[in-house]
Amino acid sequence: MPQFFTSIEIIINYLGAFAGLGTLAYSIYKAVIAQSQPSGQQTGAARRILRTSHLLIASLLFFILAYILWRPLPIHLTRVLQLVATFLGAVIFIASVGLYLWGLSTLGQNFNVASGFGVRLQQAHRLITHGPYAIVRHPMYLAVIMACWGGLLLYRTWTMLVFALMMFGLAYRARKEDEALLLAFGPEWESYRQRVPSWLPRFTRD
Repeated sequence: MPQFFTSIEIIINYLGAFAGLGTLAYSIYKAVIAQSQPSGQQTGAARRILRTSHLLIASLLFFILAYILWRPLPIHLTRVLQLVATFLGAVIFIASVGLYLWGLSTLGQNFNVASGFGVRLQQAHRLITHGPYAIVRHPMYLAVIMACWGGLLLYRTWTMLVFALMMFGLAYRARKEDEALLLAFGPEWESYRQRVPSWLPRFTRD
């Protein structure tokens, strides 16, 4: 029986890695494609920062950092706690990947990269308010944060701990995107902002 659970853990780890890396690679591909589209509303240093070369360099540094830090955390869990952490982490991680892909698919041609230093919208950008964007305003950022914490439970490495903490910085980037969308869509955006929360869904009807 212990060998069975060990085998299951290994399979889950590989499936998580495949889902995570595959989604990341697809996201980078979509971001590179987005750079070729005509630019619309831009804020901050978007013109200087959000370039394909910078995106590819940042992605490479991301992978290097992940590789260097991929070492087990100095924690010792009982066998039962290991199984609980693995299965709970896998559920959170896979659900987060699904939410991210749902958000990416819903954005369609509106998808573009952003930074805390600046935001660039597509020239033909539309305000998306359906799909996961009818539930929260930043489903993809929420998915990334959740995926990192799910990955921390699943893999328990320094990489996942550092990324889980770093990704809280997406809250600042989200505020910058809100500012850019307000400039681009004005009252339409303000109405949407009042209806839909940033991060946590509302489970009560107005």
